[in-house]
Amino acid sequence: MRDVLWPDSARRRDLVDRFVATSRAAGYREVVPPLLEDLGVFERVGEATDVVTKEMYEFTDRDGTRVALRPEMTAGVVRAFVQHKPLTPWKVFYAGTNFRHERPQKGRYRSFDQVGVEVLGADDPDLDVEVIALAWYFFEAIGLRQVTLLLNTLGEHDDRVRYSEAVASHFDAHRAELSEASLATLERNPLRLLDSKRREERSVIETAPKIAEFLSPSAAEHFARVKAGLDALGVPYRIDERLVRGLDYYRRTTFEFTADALDAAQNAIGGGGRYDGLAEDLGGKPTDGIGFALGVDRILLAAEAEGVLGEPESNLDVFVVDLTDGSQARDITHELRAAGLSADRRFGGGSMKAQMRSADRSGALYAVIVGEDEVAAAAVTLRRLRDHSDTAGDSAQQSVPRSELVARLAARSSETSQVRPDE
Repeated sequence: MRDVLWPDSARRRDLVDRFVATSRAAGYREVVPPLLEDLGVFERVGEATDVVTKEMYEFTDRDGTRVALRPEMTAGVVRAFVQHKPLTPWKVFYAGTNFRHERPQKGRYRSFDQVGVEVLGADDPDLDVEVIALAWYFFEAIGLRQVTLLLNTLGEHDDRVRYSEAVASHFDAHRAELSEASLATLERNPLRLLDSKRREERSVIETAPKIAEFLSPSAAEHFARVKAGLDALGVPYRIDERLVRGLDYYRRTTFEFTADALDAAQNAIGGGGRYDGLAEDLGGKPTDGIGFALGVDRILLAAEAEGVLGEPESNLDVFVVDLTDGSQARDITHELRAAGLSADRRFGGGSMKAQMRSADRSGALYAVIVGEDEVAAAAVTLRRLRDHSDTAGDSAQQSVPRSELVARLAARSSETSQVRPDE
């Protein structure tokens, strides 16, 4: 786990804000599930998954209840759906922190943030298309261009069962070629072996059965509609018949996004799929569902690799330099903030040089300077600290009546906001 300081915190906030805007534009509303859930909520995710068997932070609380810090968001959102029974289709988005006790690596920590969406109560392949496209549009909105969409289907429940049995038989016949870790995975969840990155097992994986051989007509029709919809929207994808995702609740459509600008071993930046049985597993009525989760840390690494979401600009409009007793800075910053402007000051006083150094470091567009002469004249000195095209014709420094300061700065702020790099 780690602390996130500025400017990384500003990039993170920018990314989340853009995801929120993209989701809202598609009619999704925010849901905020608790960080702590009853352990049973996540055990229903799939007891054969690493999330449940090895990675959850679980403990007994003061009243004896077994609880866990959420390792992912979907199960908690579906639990909320079952509990509160909202109208369907229930289209929601989320942004929050999860916890897994896994091996830290680049872009993966034990405390990590995700953004994502879930839709419950609609069985329509066009919804699969909307969900996948929403993530794709978000990547475009933040400037990512080197992203690959991997697409697959796991069929209906019975299709997946038959496919899992066939995969298990295949790997069982090649036990001598599997590592001890893979043999353990074979006993828990045979499909996860298809995700193995071990080079020595590649030939065995390549010859494993393919899901297309086990699809029911309805599952094949559903998948064909999804592919046609993505084609119609111009969202490129690549079929990956080994894509099974890491959790047991997926059915039919599954998908994953990879960042080609990152190292291939650590380039997954998100994914999701249909989970048409999860609500029932959590005590609700049978309900169709689909969603995705995107990893904020990995996306930020991809953005850095592609040179997008660069150094954040300061959003400070004014820095007040008070060469009197500090009361001028106190009052002026209060008035500016009340008028909707961002303003800061230096506390503890200091020389003109020291305060101007602080003003420059703040990134503010303007400095308001107040000394004894300005107080006597009921005025302030307004100094431009940053050059902008709309102010190029203005003098760099001028005297402004104290009574006109707020209105003058509000007008200038409205104009300069049209050309700020961070906008």
